Amino acid sequence: MRRVFLSGLIGLAVCALLSTVALAGGHNPADFPLRVHIFQHSSYSLYAHRSLDQVDGEGRANLFENGQPRGFDFRYDCGSRLMNSVGYETYRARWKKQDKTLEILLPAMGGTCDLKVEMKENVVYRRHNNSLGEVPAAKFKEWMEKHQYDPEHGKDLPVTADSEPAASGEAGVGASAQK
Repeated sequence: MRRVFLSGLIGLAVCALLSTVALAGGHNPADFPLRVHIFQHSSYSLYAHRSLDQVDGEGRANLFENGQPRGFDFRYDCGSRLMNSVGYETYRARWKKQDKTLEILLPAMGGTCDLKVEMKENVVYRRHNNSLGEVPAAKFKEWMEKHQYDPEHGKDLPVTADSEPAASGEAGVGASAQK
């Protein structure tokens, strides 16, 4: 019985060590200076021999680059599932092709995913009353400054409890996300 317990404990330690290596995925987070907040996406999973082969879909997100927020729509085709951002959580990202293709780091999967983007002109996305809408980027930037929110520089949570940006200029853009 003790031998089985000891073998299980050693196996668990080996798995933990291997998962840490897998999470690193050979990517240096410092090489991904931008931040992406994914609000919603749809996905279609393709399987080969009962194993996930690829996932493709489309979605809506905000990019934080050089202290400026920018909204965008995207399409993707990845080897693993994409998740919506929770709260103010963001993905690390970098440009592969400026204003065309963003590469995001998937920390849980240890890999990356390319997003084919269509940048919005002077607007960002925001959620209000379980509905996704657009607000002027300048107005959202004012909110970011007021609440000291800057995910590119480690300020990942707004400072005050009033975390909702003003709804002025908002336009509804669709139903809730699918995962």
